[in-house]
Amino acid sequence: MFIDQLKTVFYLGILSFIFLIIGFAIGGNTGIIIALIFSLIINTISYWYSDKIVLKIYNAHHAEYSQYTRLHDIVIDVSTRASIHKPKLYIINSQTPNAFATGRNEKNATIVVTEGILTLLNDQELKAVIAHEIAHIKNKDLLISTVSVVIASAIAYIALLARIVTFSSPDENNSPGFFELLLLTLIAPISATILRLAISRSREYVADDTGAKIIKDADSLSEAIIKIENSPKIKSGNPASANLFIVNPFSGKTIMKLLSTHPSTNERIKRLRKLSFN
Repeated sequence: MFIDQLKTVFYLGILSFIFLIIGFAIGGNTGIIIALIFSLIINTISYWYSDKIVLKIYNAHHAEYSQYTRLHDIVIDVSTRASIHKPKLYIINSQTPNAFATGRNEKNATIVVTEGILTLLNDQELKAVIAHEIAHIKNKDLLISTVSVVIASAIAYIALLARIVTFSSPDENNSPGFFELLLLTLIAPISATILRLAISRSREYVADDTGAKIIKDADSLSEAIIKIENSPKIKSGNPASANLFIVNPFSGKTIMKLLSTHPSTNERIKRLRKLSFN
């Protein structure tokens, strides 16, 4: 797990470096300052409202204890084991089985599950999925995910702005370094996206490991992931939020591994089966 933690720090560092480089290439020291201010604004908005936005996208509603007693009892059990505050619970009215965690931090965290996952999984498998999501909360992945998305998005916006400014100015087209800047504005967003996806994959491994350790049961998490992976994919939603879910609900056979928000199911199962709690 330490290697995956190290990878996350490394990927975030590279993302930040790309962000500063493109800011400097566009406007020197002033460009860096503008880029940082731009990022701060986006980061602030994302930090305070990203959870509300994603709940709205999926029309999630609050899970009342009287109606979802089984779910609440499982979450209380796992939260106690993990020594964290019990997250808020929301439900998506979809028969596609899946789950994700969102929120600013542990005290403001929300776990969202679909109706489908409540039907598909037995109690121990559902507990394993909840443990995976609580692991994301405990490991502060909610903040890490937000920061990586914000930096990658800011790079893309600034690169687009740079291309617009460059092509709209005849003098810029003939200036030294024009093609280098153009190439940078094309490569930087792609590189940032790949790195953001790499961060997402790395955090999934860590959440699998932590979640299994919380409930001391890796087999049930393996079975749950396999069941969810083999179920029909979600029919509506925003693919940009795919990294939130325990299993990518939008993944198709043609998606390249490099551009996947999640590690392969086979690799996740392989790692989980190496864990022993005897």
